[in-house]
Amino acid sequence: MVSSAGIGIASADPLSELSSFSIFDKVDLAQLAKSDAKTAHGPPMSNPRFLSVQSVYVMRNWNPTEHHEPKVYLHGDLPGSPSEAAFAKLKSAPDNGPVRVLANATAKMANDLQLTREEAAKWKGGNGALSGAGGDFWIGVLAGRARAFSSGGTAAQPPYDHAGPAVRPGDELNGLLREQGKIRKQFAGLLESTGVGRGAGSLKPDLYWELLNADDVAVATLGASYSRNSGGNVQAADTFYYASGGYYVTLTLHQVWPVDVNGKPHTLIWRGDMVSSASLADLHGVEKLGSESAMMKDIAKSIALFRRESGH
Repeated sequence: MVSSAGIGIASADPLSELSSFSIFDKVDLAQLAKSDAKTAHGPPMSNPRFLSVQSVYVMRNWNPTEHHEPKVYLHGDLPGSPSEAAFAKLKSAPDNGPVRVLANATAKMANDLQLTREEAAKWKGGNGALSGAGGDFWIGVLAGRARAFSSGGTAAQPPYDHAGPAVRPGDELNGLLREQGKIRKQFAGLLESTGVGRGAGSLKPDLYWELLNADDVAVATLGASYSRNSGGNVQAADTFYYASGGYYVTLTLHQVWPVDVNGKPHTLIWRGDMVSSASLADLHGVEKLGSESAMMKDIAKSIALFRRESGH
């Protein structure tokens, strides 16, 4: 029975529940409330493309909708079935180094752009600048993929296959979750209502797009956020189910519990970040550890910024 997983065990002691599915088996709430987030490597995964990081922290209040990650150049919210007009802001992208890298890759339809052969064939050549033909091209790609997600979840997402073997976003998300059995079980009730790794799902997502910086390259992304609240216990899932480059998919999960610290109401938050990226598969040993450490640093910085913005 799915409801016994995740949201169905709202009455459990938050610290026991946290230790049952995460790598944080012992947490001192009073200590955590006074310190920065605890961030650690997730369990090792067999697929070299996959990486995961887990974090836990305490805040006085928590509202994920007020916060966007650093390194985002443009952000736009999307309606259920977006037209190209919803992405018009892409043409006013800043003229900086990372955006020019994307423009140059677009002009020559570079192999590392994540597209189908059919999408790539729509590029008629010319200047890849986002203010011109490059922007029109990416607006078409993003609108088509966003509509596909709205109607059929990640199962309806076309593969990345324009220059190599097909990689399917839905398969990547399922692979990440398959390698993290405890987390998958904890969030089963939520995830089975979403379009993450499956068809459209019964839960209505908040849809959005972003142009962001990933390793000094501008990346156009499509995202979907879901959340459920059961008696103050909140679970949330946020996925980038499409990216023009940089990584195949990402998935961030949150579980939130109301707790008392020194007699005052606070919120205990667990966050799990997972990513599938072609570039990770080429890393070994020290390089892989370096990549994990960089991801942990970015997440810690993002949480610190979030806590500051929320007046913690």
